[in-house]
Amino acid sequence: MTIPLRPSQREILRYRGGKMGISAVPGAGKTFTLSALAAQLIVSGVLQPEQEVLIVTLVNAAVDNFAARIAKMVEQQGLIPHLGYRVRTLHGLAHDIVREKPALAGLEERFQILDERESAFIIQESANAWLAAHADQLINQYVRLDLDEYQRNKVRREGLPDLVYSLALAFIRSAKDLRLTPEMLRQKLEAAPDLPLARMGCDIYTDYQRALAYRGAVDFDDLIRLAYQVLERDAQYLERLRYRFPYILEDEAQDSSRIQEQILRLLAGHGNWVRVGDPNQAIFETFTTADPQLLRDFIAHEADIQRELPVSGRSQPLIIQLANQLIDWVNTEHPAELCRLALTGPHIQPAEPDDPQPNPPFDPQGIRIISKKYTPEEEIEAVVTSLQKWLPEHLDWTVAVLVPRNARGIEVVEALRKRNIPFVEMINSTVSTRNAAGALANVLAWLAEPTSPRKLSLAYQVWRRAWRQEETARAMTSTLDGEELPATTQVRLYKRVSELLRKVEQVEQYLFPAAHIEFSDTFPALQDSEDDQMARDELLAFREVLFRWQGVTLLPIDQMVLTLAQELFTEPADLALAHKLALLLRQAAAQHPDWRLPQWTAELGVIAKNERRFLGFSTDDSGFDPQRYRGQVVVTTMHKAKGLEWDRVYLMSVNRYDFPSLQPYDEYISEKWFIRDKLNLEAEALGQLKTLVSADEYDWYEEGAETLQARVDYVRERLRLLYVGITRARRELIVTWNSGRRGDLLLALPVQALAGWLDKNIG
Repeated sequence: MTIPLRPSQREILRYRGGKMGISAVPGAGKTFTLSALAAQLIVSGVLQPEQEVLIVTLVNAAVDNFAARIAKMVEQQGLIPHLGYRVRTLHGLAHDIVREKPALAGLEERFQILDERESAFIIQESANAWLAAHADQLINQYVRLDLDEYQRNKVRREGLPDLVYSLALAFIRSAKDLRLTPEMLRQKLEAAPDLPLARMGCDIYTDYQRALAYRGAVDFDDLIRLAYQVLERDAQYLERLRYRFPYILEDEAQDSSRIQEQILRLLAGHGNWVRVGDPNQAIFETFTTADPQLLRDFIAHEADIQRELPVSGRSQPLIIQLANQLIDWVNTEHPAELCRLALTGPHIQPAEPDDPQPNPPFDPQGIRIISKKYTPEEEIEAVVTSLQKWLPEHLDWTVAVLVPRNARGIEVVEALRKRNIPFVEMINSTVSTRNAAGALANVLAWLAEPTSPRKLSLAYQVWRRAWRQEETARAMTSTLDGEELPATTQVRLYKRVSELLRKVEQVEQYLFPAAHIEFSDTFPALQDSEDDQMARDELLAFREVLFRWQGVTLLPIDQMVLTLAQELFTEPADLALAHKLALLLRQAAAQHPDWRLPQWTAELGVIAKNERRFLGFSTDDSGFDPQRYRGQVVVTTMHKAKGLEWDRVYLMSVNRYDFPSLQPYDEYISEKWFIRDKLNLEAEALGQLKTLVSADEYDWYEEGAETLQARVDYVRERLRLLYVGITRARRELIVTWNSGRRGDLLLALPVQALAGWLDKNIG
C-alpha cells in the first residue's frame, strides 16, 4: 500500500493469515488500519472471484465508514471498488444468516424484527402483568421492613415497576446470550425451587416470547441466538460461508458478548481471524452482555499474533500524560485491589513530529480540574457561564459537554437554550428525531381537531419551520455578537401570520368562507399596508396547503405520514425518519385497529417529548462528525462520546456517586433505596440464572455475593468511562463535580489523584 503508515500499522499490514489480536489506544486509527488491511488482502490476489473479506463492526455508522475507506483504497490500486469485501454489524450479519435459512431458526419466511422501542414496550407490559399478580410476594421477600405506609405505597406505585422492568430486560438478554429458551429454563427451575428471582425472570421471559411469537417477530438478541443455531444445525451452509469469507476482521472486539464471539469463531473455522479493540474502552458491560475479558483472553491465550496500536495523534501531550497517569494510578494505587486491572496497557504514545496526524501542541494550561464544590445547579451554571464567555472567541473550535447520564444532559441543554447558546444534542433521541416527530404530530393534531385556532397556528409553524429556524439562528448570533439584529421580512411575516391564525375566531370561516364574508371579516386586524398584503397572500397560500393535508385523512396512517412528510421535509434524514415512523405506526395499527387521529397524535407526541426512546434516523446515525458543528456546544453522555473527539471537552458530575471506588461510603445507582440489605436485585437475578446453568455441583447461589461482584464490575467500568471521557479531548479538558442532591458527595477518588499529580508536575 502506498498510503502513509506508522511503524505499528506497518507491522499489522504484514499479516498474511492466522489469528491476530490487536490492542489499540484511543485515536490510534484502528478503523483506518483495519480498512487498509482489508484493502491489502483484496488487492494481493489471495481471494477467489466469489470470495470476500468480512469486516464486522459495532454500529451502522461504522459500516458506512469502513465501506467508503476500503472502496477508496481499492480504487487507488486500480481495482473496481465495492468488490471483494462485505461490511456488516454483528446484528446485520446475523440477519443475513437467519433470512437465508429461516426454517432452521424456526421462523416463517416473512418474519419481522422488532426495534428496541417496541421490544422494550412488550417487556414493560409483561413485567407489569407479572407485578400485578406477584407484588406482595416481591415486597415480602425483598423490600425493607422499616418503611412506613406512605413509602411502601410509593415503592409499589413507582419503584417496583422500573425495578422489575430493568431486571427482566437484563435477565432476558443474558438468557438469550446463553441460548436458553423459556422452556429450557423452566425445566431447570423444577430442580431448583429456591431461586425466586430467576423464576420471576423466567415467567416474564415466557410471556415476552409468547408476545413475539404472536406477532411473528424476533428481537435483536434473538437474531444473534438464532444465527448461531442456524450455523450449528447446517454444516454445509457453514462451510459455504467459511469459503465465502476466508478472512474475518472484527472491529470493537472489546464489546463482543460470548455468543457473538462464538458466531465469529464458527465462521473463522479456517483460522484467519483478526480482532482489534481497546479493553480500556469497554464501557457497555452494565447495559449489555458485552465482556471485555473475552478480548483480553483471546489476545493473551488464543491469538497466533499479538500486535499493538499505541500511537495516537488525537490529544495534546499533557492530556495523553493524564490518561496514562490514570492507568498507572489504577494499576498501583487504587484503594480496592479488585479494581486494579480495570485499565491495562499499552500506554498512549504521542505521534512523531512528521506523522500524518501530529498531536496538537503541548499546553500546560490545557487541563483544569475544578476543585470547587458545586451544588448540581451551580455546576451547570458554572459550565454554561464558562461556555458563554469562551465560545465567541473560539467559533472555529469544536466543544462538547459530556455527562454521566441522559437526565443530566437534558438539564444542561435547557440551560444552554435559556442563554441562547447554540448547541447540538445527542441524548436518548436526537433533536432532529424529536423535531420531525413533533412536526408530524402537530399537523395530525390539527387534522384531528380542525376547528382549533391554536393547533392551526402550530400547523402553520410546522409548514414554515425553516423560517422559525432562521429566527432561532439569528437570535443565537445576536446573543454571541452582543447586538440586536433587525428581523428579516420572512421572520416578520412568520410571526404576523402565526399570531393571526392563533386569534382567528372561526377556523371554518377562514377555510370555507361564505360568499358574503370578506377576508377582513375573518381577520379584522389586517389593514391595507404592504406588510398586511403579504400576510393576506401568505394566508391564502397556506389555505391551499391545508386543503391538500385534509385530503390525506382518508389514507391509512402510514401512508398519511409518508404523504405529509413529502411536503414537510426536504432533508434525507427527516424523510428517512418519516419512513421509520410510518412503519412503526403501521405496526401499531395492526395492534390497535380502533385508533384514530387523536391516538396517533399522542403516539407521535410521546416521541417528540423524549418520553420514549425511539430508534429513528438522523444525520447523527449515519456518522456524527464534530467538525460539522464548530462553534456549537455538543451535549452528550460519555458513553455516546466514544469514538469522537473535540478540541475542548467539559467532563461534568465526576463525584463519588457517578464514579464510586468500592469504598464503604459509596452508593451505587443499581442498589435501590427500598430494597433490603442494599441488594442489587438485577445482579442477584443474573446470579440465580448462572446457578441454573452451571454444571458444577459446588457452584450454588449465595445471596449478596452477586451484589458485591456487581459493585466491582461497575467500579471497573466507571474507571474505563472516565478514561474514555479524558481521551475525547484534543486541546483542552475541564473537569467539574457536584455534591449531589443531599450535598454530601465529594470529588471522585481517581480525579482527586489526577488533580494531585497535575499540581505536582505542572503546578
